[in-house]
Amino acid sequence: MAGQREYAWPKGTFLARLPAAMPAELIELGVTRAVPDGTPLVRQGEPGSLVYLILHGLVKVTTWAENGERVLLAVRVRGDVIGEMAILGGGRRSADADACGLTSVCVIKGTAFLGYLQRHPAAGFALSGLLSDRLRWANQRRLEFAGYDADVCLARIVLALAARHGHVVGEGVDIGVPLTRAELGGLIGAKEATVQRALRSLAERGWVLRGHRRVVITDMDGLTKFAEIVSRNP
Repeated sequence: MAGQREYAWPKGTFLARLPAAMPAELIELGVTRAVPDGTPLVRQGEPGSLVYLILHGLVKVTTWAENGERVLLAVRVRGDVIGEMAILGGGRRSADADACGLTSVCVIKGTAFLGYLQRHPAAGFALSGLLSDRLRWANQRRLEFAGYDADVCLARIVLALAARHGHVVGEGVDIGVPLTRAELGGLIGAKEATVQRALRSLAERGWVLRGHRRVVITDMDGLTKFAEIVSRNP
């Protein structure tokens, strides 16, 4: 547990928003577990009694659309918290959350998490800011996707993912999140076949490389200019 104090949590995550000593104190309230790829952490409709802090890896948040298709809502990274909404509201889970790759989480009882927020007003303000930013991010995505072709929408979400989770590799910038074509479609509201065509279009222009559950931006300037040009001239 002591090693967690040394973590530099990614900017914008819940733990990164807390004052220096507070993340370690919160982590000590729970139990750390390593969970394999695909492990369900939260299930939509179930009552919520636990909160999860992501210490390593990724968690995908999904839900079922009215047409029966699974839609990817968000990707959470280390330093993020999941499951807090049901605890704060006393309701049921609003979405599913599953580990994406080998993931380490700290499992905290809801009562202990609420007690922590009551003892530390700064943590409550940090959580409020996080929830506000999540809502703003979701609203911004809706505005950016409304009325634009799939290749533009895909370029924008790929750039957004790379900005939040990406890392430099030999070919360029890996977006850092292993997503299927269907999951990318869920983020932009498009069918898997449409995403396939849009991704092929971006690759043919030399802006990205495609792989199994992998997208690498090979020309950041070109991809950015493509998205911004359409934004300025709708």
